[in-house]
Amino acid sequence: MGNNIRLLREQRQITQDQLASRLQIRGCDITRSAVAKIEVGQRHLYPDEIILIKEILSVEYEDIFRI
Repeated sequence: MGNNIRLLREQRQITQDQLASRLQIRGCDITRSAVAKIEVGQRHLYPDEIILIKEILSVEYEDIFRI
């Protein structure tokens, strides 16, 4: 799942900093470092983070959860 988020983020030319900032604006307490850890599978995602990432990246849940 983290790798999917990284690929989707990179396809949209959004940096980890930008993604973290957009999540923070929407009320999610997350840092760039946490985004990096999510992308490499060292940190789990909370449901509210998944919802916001889906909205920010304009993707479907299937895109995030694709195996």
